[in-house]
Amino acid sequence: MSFIMTLDATEFPKPARGAERLIGRGLKLTHLRLIAALAETTQLTATARALSISQPAASRLLAEAEGIVGHALCERRAKGIALTAAGRALAARAQAVLLEIAEAGREVGDVAAGRLGTVSLGAVTAAAVDLVVPTLQRLQRQNPGLQASVDVATSDVLIEDLRRGRHDFIVGRVPISMDPAPFEIRPLRPEVVALIVRSNHPLAQRASVGARDLAPYDWVMQQPGSLLRATLEEALLERGSPPPNCRLSTSSLLLTLALVTRSNAIAPVSAEVARLVCGQGGLGRAIATLPIDFYVEIKPFCLIRLRGHRPSPSAALVQDALLEDFRG
Repeated sequence: MSFIMTLDATEFPKPARGAERLIGRGLKLTHLRLIAALAETTQLTATARALSISQPAASRLLAEAEGIVGHALCERRAKGIALTAAGRALAARAQAVLLEIAEAGREVGDVAAGRLGTVSLGAVTAAAVDLVVPTLQRLQRQNPGLQASVDVATSDVLIEDLRRGRHDFIVGRVPISMDPAPFEIRPLRPEVVALIVRSNHPLAQRASVGARDLAPYDWVMQQPGSLLRATLEEALLERGSPPPNCRLSTSSLLLTLALVTRSNAIAPVSAEVARLVCGQGGLGRAIATLPIDFYVEIKPFCLIRLRGHRPSPSAALVQDALLEDFRG
């Protein structure tokens, strides 16, 4: 059996001022790791599991942290726990500290191994194809020691990975439902939508395809609420066409291409992706771009990083190169 001890504010000593006083009173990395994990899990049991400690040990660490900080950091709820205002403030700082320590470890390892460095980033598909890959190829020709890891996903997934410190930066968009204040955002370029089908699709040989011509066919699209899907649905409705009949939702380009080549389904992708899969040397004989008579553009994707976070030399190199290539 375990419990969370919450004390009345009068039972706490007056808060110490300055990080040096908190450290002097015993605040340790283990306390920071605990509160950062609590912010993610909202469950003491899950937090203990994530830290590979027992639940009673996690309870003791929480009580220690509250005593050191001088404020209650969480409160019991019907389902799990919720951080107090003080707890949320400490968790945000804890996450930043742990991210900087992880970054320092990576930089030290790169220097010790004689590498220029590694950079981890995420990008939406269009940005990865048209901007990130060419920039990385150029940089790696100039800097053979540069290593990179690129995750391709939708913006909602990428932004959460960035917030958790899994990427140095991302190229995507901040979801409408998320507060943009924690991020530094540099707009890059808008994304034009193209519609792809199999090369012998009934619409593929037409000189022009209107919005209403698309209505009889199935679609394969990203999940409901995604920016590309929502933008296209709005464009079709504005032109008097019913919403797309989407029988399969996926963010996987590979799965999308597999379905398109084996059916009469229509798939919306960025113009950059369409050029890649339909061009010479790609899947040009199997995939075609429909000559639609209307124009659909998605708001610009952006270079996004955590506000106040100092990038590693390798991450700064790639960020600067992406911005330079965009301006060029």
